[in-house]
Amino acid sequence: MVSKGDRWARSSLRWNYMGGHADPYEAGSKRQRLLDGGSPILFQGQPRSLPVVRLRGLPFNCSDGDVFDFFVGLDVVDVLLVRKNGRFSGEAFVVFGAPMQVDYALQKNRHNMGRRYIEVFRSKKQDYYFAVAAEVADARCGDSLPMHSLNNSSATPKTMPMREIKDHIDYTGVLKLRGLPFSASKRDVMDFFREYELHDENVHIVLHNDGRTTGEAFVDFGSANKAKSAMNKDKMTIGSRYVELFTSSREEAKRAATL
Repeated sequence: MVSKGDRWARSSLRWNYMGGHADPYEAGSKRQRLLDGGSPILFQGQPRSLPVVRLRGLPFNCSDGDVFDFFVGLDVVDVLLVRKNGRFSGEAFVVFGAPMQVDYALQKNRHNMGRRYIEVFRSKKQDYYFAVAAEVADARCGDSLPMHSLNNSSATPKTMPMREIKDHIDYTGVLKLRGLPFSASKRDVMDFFREYELHDENVHIVLHNDGRTTGEAFVDFGSANKAKSAMNKDKMTIGSRYVELFTSSREEAKRAATL
């Protein structure tokens, strides 16, 4: 279990970024070491990857502690709850102390937290980085913020406004929908995105083995720019249910089609 001191240390990092005087190194902030590339979980002679997973479908009253409890027994280094426009999005990034722990974490895919089943899947270090940067930028009302490059690439800017951070989110042209009415059809989804002139083959409704719908779907917009624009419909409704939108990929859509 992670101590209250460790949780306080992560909070002190955010305070330090926002102009406070807490010293994240003195507090033992794990996230700061990750951002600086000085964490012991980045091994010499191995690719500079990060043992990080992404969670979807979390309850909207979820806390850091709930995520720690969900992964009880694993060495959780950091939990970052993702917010959009100040509201919790139902997503989180979780960093572990060793790559092997990611494999154990993935075994929790489709397990429940309260009444909701949680999706757990591998993520990329840059997605975690941009999520951290976006969190700080939101708190600083769009001011530019320091960015720490893990790979020391000159292509990574030292400062990045909030709008540019959002531009760097990986859009592949595919979005995942969650929370659809169980009676929703492809036509309902196409009507939801009517301004994008989708066709039947652009929409995949996910089904259980018995043929019942899961409340999820994948939509291929054909271009990253269209998918990015379509994200503006996140939390809008189909029928009486609000629909959550997530960035996805054709690979994830294909995996869902074979379940």
